[in-house]
Amino acid sequence: MKAEIFTFCDFAQENGGKLTIVGTFDTIVSKNFPCVHPQLSVVIRMRFDLWEFANHSFRIETRDLNGEMSMEAISGNVDVRGVGNATAVSHLVFTISNLQFRSTGVVTFVLYMDDREITSVPLYIRKG
Repeated sequence: MKAEIFTFCDFAQENGGKLTIVGTFDTIVSKNFPCVHPQLSVVIRMRFDLWEFANHSFRIETRDLNGEMSMEAISGNVDVRGVGNATAVSHLVFTISNLQFRSTGVVTFVLYMDDREITSVPLYIRKG
């Protein structure tokens, strides 16, 4: 299994196997801190090989520069089934509202599948 897409955006939806992503970004800029970002979506597109078709647990954790979790983990399961191809994709789309940041820095979002770290992406928080 591998992550083909792991990004933040303004809006995302999955509809009938098609993934729509609008306004992808990796930086939030605020004039004042602490600040609240009203809404963002986290989008993941995972590709699974034929022998990986099964039910998989996933978890997304966030870590700040001190290694502390900056929000509660997102977790669940994804049931991967093929449609006659040698691989299959699953889309995970989550909308997070009122995300709070105490100061500038970076928050790393880490994706785990079946308790194994798959990949991570940074979200930079800047003053501007």
